[in-house]
Amino acid sequence: MDVVMPQLGETVTEGTVTRWYKKAGDAIRADEPLFDVETDKVSSEIPAPVAGVLTEILVPEGVTASVGTKLAVIRESGASAAQTAGTASAAQPSTRAGTASTAARSKPPRADAAERLSPVVRKLIAEHDLDPRAISGTGRDGRITREDVLAHLSQRGAVRPVAASVEAPPLIPAGAAAESAPLNSVRRRTAEHMAKSWSAVPHVLQAVEADFHKVEQARRVAGDNWKRREGFSLTYLPFILRSVSIALAKFPRLNASFAGDHLVLQPRINLGIAVDLNFEGLVVPVLKDVPQKSLPQIAREANELVQRARTNRLKPDDLTEGTYTITNNGAFGTLITAPIINQPQVAILSTDSIQKRPLVIETEGGDAIAIRPVGMLAQTFDHRAVDGAYAAAFLREVKMLIEGRDWVQALQA
Repeated sequence: MDVVMPQLGETVTEGTVTRWYKKAGDAIRADEPLFDVETDKVSSEIPAPVAGVLTEILVPEGVTASVGTKLAVIRESGASAAQTAGTASAAQPSTRAGTASTAARSKPPRADAAERLSPVVRKLIAEHDLDPRAISGTGRDGRITREDVLAHLSQRGAVRPVAASVEAPPLIPAGAAAESAPLNSVRRRTAEHMAKSWSAVPHVLQAVEADFHKVEQARRVAGDNWKRREGFSLTYLPFILRSVSIALAKFPRLNASFAGDHLVLQPRINLGIAVDLNFEGLVVPVLKDVPQKSLPQIAREANELVQRARTNRLKPDDLTEGTYTITNNGAFGTLITAPIINQPQVAILSTDSIQKRPLVIETEGGDAIAIRPVGMLAQTFDHRAVDGAYAAAFLREVKMLIEGRDWVQALQA
């Protein structure tokens, strides 16, 4: 069977093979990690499509190939290969996700893994006076990620508070030369994609404020039990995803792609979730058929997508068929963000920081002031596809859903 370069994203045309886990002549099980590929969208671990013997590697590590290019050949299991694969499978049964996770943990770390730190990881380690050699890295080649540092701190029992005082900046000698910072392949290709979108599409930004009081009420009522049961925190994201999916069903021209003299209205609502990779790039995995999913299901699947994105375990299908994108910078306290549209889509929504603020609300006794969690919903849309009134009506619908639904009841679905 031929192993070909997968398409990791709708606009991706090529990828770079960065690592082969097997060499020619090795036996391999179906779904066992076979090679890593890096594109402008993602760095991903690709599993073997079938069990057998890897007879030939045609594209070596470090080489870039077009989507569909034959990379290797697997001779599917005959009697002896089947016995080898079967024995290995019996000794280590697992699902696809479990296999990928085990493989990620068992990768032999490179000797310099503790030294190859991203700026955010280096800063976090310095703030808490940690020894990077004592931290187990789950990133590529044993690289330490932000999540690894936080997990290490959690195991120690407490996070040391960052000093409130501001340290004096280091003295820079006169005549010091500027430093060159080469772009990695993800950053370079992202730059090309964003520049193309910005130059070709007339972007328009609109924003509304939303009161997240009912969402916060549901998180307060169910949050502790949810975390104990599910193993992760109940964030604002699934509530926003659910609201956007319902609103898009009423405003299909925003769940579309622009095609010259017509719009292609997509029958499915598949929401892309922009995920930051430790300041080293951005990837947008896609949650498929969101309106057909309950709120708890959306929360579980979105969390799984985000975690797989941060540990390079996304599958090719996770990055395709997106119809609308949501990006979130709120964790950094942003007020409003004007995102660039992820073509060929026609709109993208930014959710920014949700902060408690005094808000005028209407009651039976008249207007009153209450402290409510308020956040901005900022949508950039393609003015060729829709006009401002249509886009604004969609934003109003999302706002009304966030503010008006019984989210406590929705969590019990």
